[in-house]
Amino acid sequence: MSIALCRVDDRLIHGQVVVGWGQPLHCGLIALVDDEVRRSEWEQDLYRMGVPSHIEVVFASVDEAVEQFAAWESDPRVAMMLMGDLDTARALCERCPSMRRLNIGGIHHRVGRTERLRYVYLSDGEVATLRAIAARGVTVTAQDVPTAPPVPLEDFT
Repeated sequence: MSIALCRVDDRLIHGQVVVGWGQPLHCGLIALVDDEVRRSEWEQDLYRMGVPSHIEVVFASVDEAVEQFAAWESDPRVAMMLMGDLDTARALCERCPSMRRLNIGGIHHRVGRTERLRYVYLSDGEVATLRAIAARGVTVTAQDVPTAPPVPLEDFT
């Protein structure tokens, strides 16, 4: 099939991702790309608990994701790739040329960030990162749930 969704959500796997996105997409594979989670078995166990047994969850570092990207794209199951931050998304967009779309799903408030949408808070540096991703030809949109219309990058940066 393909990777139906490449999503940045700082909460990674949670109900909105599994139910809100996974069910309508008929997801059979979730690839969670995060260097720290990849090194932490107990965090992996926690994330697995939130996913139904018919969906496989794979944990990968950025380097492993680059190596596996083509295999995930050709997997017969519908796949979703999740990242928790924009630096990871940028690294994947730079190293995986077939990654053409990026969904910004939830980047929450922290010091130095300002509200761009009710579910997206960004620093000026993060805005620059998103613009650099888009400059590579990647379509960047924000969308919290699949029933909401996607918001183009220029409308929230």
